[in-house]
Amino acid sequence: MDASGEATRTAADPGPVAGVRYPRVLLKLSGEALAGDKGFGFDLDRISFFCEQIREVLAMGVQLALVIGGGNMIRGSQLSKLGMDRVGADYMGMLGTVINALAMQDQLEKRGVDTRVMTAIRMEELAEPYIRRRALRHLEKGRTVIFAAGTGNPYFSTDTAAVLRGIQMKASVIIKATSVDGVYSADPKKDPTAQKYDTISFRDVMLGELGVMDQTAATLCKENGLPLIVLNIHQPGAVARVLRGESVGTLVS
Repeated sequence: MDASGEATRTAADPGPVAGVRYPRVLLKLSGEALAGDKGFGFDLDRISFFCEQIREVLAMGVQLALVIGGGNMIRGSQLSKLGMDRVGADYMGMLGTVINALAMQDQLEKRGVDTRVMTAIRMEELAEPYIRRRALRHLEKGRTVIFAAGTGNPYFSTDTAAVLRGIQMKASVIIKATSVDGVYSADPKKDPTAQKYDTISFRDVMLGELGVMDQTAATLCKENGLPLIVLNIHQPGAVARVLRGESVGTLVS
């Protein structure tokens, strides 16, 4: 409580926000999404679209953190299959996520969004090192935090990194932004009979091997009671609608 008796927010507990169901959000965005139809590198029109979605969310008073994959640059697992040492390949993939984080930071700040990039691998000339309490303070001050370089360790996906950071930031929800509008019983792009789920449990996701995220990430969510929403990031306003409590995509809990 402050001197007037009003409830105040703390870094550990962002507190309620009027009209918002989830006051602190970890948004997981794939690297491929940044490439758009190009398949590699950056599509600035797509990035601009994502930045506008983020601005809309921030205008609601939500505290937002981001984890961006590196698939538009390089995938360590793919390089490993080609014969490269897996550890070195994964570190290359982590550097790809740093490039994406810096690109997103540039575009967000051009739109007036106060942004910090924090890396799990120290590179102070480019970004802040990841320090949990500092990251919480950034969120409390309304800054958007982009977590880069995964967990800083090989063999862990950016999905796992997103869940780990979400837990550490005490996020209300993780939103996984994809190119499909939820979780299906099969790949809807290949199987037109695939059934979409409005809600599903982490247990069923793991048993069905539905490909929502890797098993390590799903297990972390399940054990820590952190809900996950899978939605189509290419639908305008999808993230804001979820935060207002509308049924969008699939809720995994």
